[in-house]
Amino acid sequence: MQSMKRIIAIIGTIILSLQVGGVNGLTAGRTSSSKTTQSNDIGFSVAAKIPNNQIDQYNSYFDLKMTRGRQQQIKTTIYNVTNADIKVQTAIHTAYTNGNGIIEYVTPTKNYDSSLKYRMDQITKIQGSTTVTIPANGAKVVTAMIKIPKRAVHGVLLGGWYFKRVTNKVTGSVKGSMNIANQYSYVIGLKYTVGSVPKPQLKLDKITAGMQNYRRGVFPQLRNVTAVIVPKLTVTAELTSKNSGQVVKKLTQKNIQLAPNSVYKMPILTGTNRLQAGTYHVHLVAKNADHHWVFDKDFIISTVAADKYNQASVDNSGMSVGWFILFGALGMLIVGLMGLLIFFWVRKRRRA
Repeated sequence: MQSMKRIIAIIGTIILSLQVGGVNGLTAGRTSSSKTTQSNDIGFSVAAKIPNNQIDQYNSYFDLKMTRGRQQQIKTTIYNVTNADIKVQTAIHTAYTNGNGIIEYVTPTKNYDSSLKYRMDQITKIQGSTTVTIPANGAKVVTAMIKIPKRAVHGVLLGGWYFKRVTNKVTGSVKGSMNIANQYSYVIGLKYTVGSVPKPQLKLDKITAGMQNYRRGVFPQLRNVTAVIVPKLTVTAELTSKNSGQVVKKLTQKNIQLAPNSVYKMPILTGTNRLQAGTYHVHLVAKNADHHWVFDKDFIISTVAADKYNQASVDNSGMSVGWFILFGALGMLIVGLMGLLIFFWVRKRRRA
């Protein structure tokens, strides 16, 4: 029963992800923004009004040189390219490093690294309503106020200005059928440089057993404790059991991007190898073209943790993620066919 619940949960997640439209925005780690056009099938686009303190005038995101205590308005224009009024919801997000080793601007997190003193959503506030109506074939300017603290640390503050259309489009309006709503959104990057940019400093924090996408493993927490982006990292990790002396897992990840003052929980997934209680050692090397770090750390997996994640893991089923994706796609196809059948059945009855 538990395995079936996990399969249903994963298929539900896949189906939900298929319902969500694409996001145009920042390229993670490079802090660059894709340029939007006035003609698209999303129904709206956004463009930053670049101010005079922009570091690089060719960037289409806000790349601002700031000083301590400075206050400044920034503005973005939302363009409606449809023949009807639309509503767009806006928000300020603080950037962080997600579980894939990419800088995340779109989905907010509830937990931030303790080294982050000033969050982007705390120092940049939208002025007026966070949901605005843009007239048909028209445009509206939205404003945010930046307030840099007088005690702000030197370095980079990073985030994004998020825009989501809340006027839903649905696949049909047949009574009793399933309507699938699309969500479309944009992100314009927010990057403030205050004073001088420090050299990056990484730390290896605690290591814990856990799960990612229902797969068991261990997760070393690699922390960037400085206010600077750390790009293009190659991270190599080796997990060894100190009880047996055997290497449990070796892993190399490339092009990892760390946001300022954030933590990357690196997934060392053990696959079909069940977690065993005991003492372990992680040897981790992180490097890019300019820097090189080496870390070694022991940690313990308790019997309780090992049993918990072994029982919950989909690795026990012997089914690959590809099968779950296939099941999700088939589920969507079945739902779509059912909707069409209901539609034609209702229309036939009405004509009769």
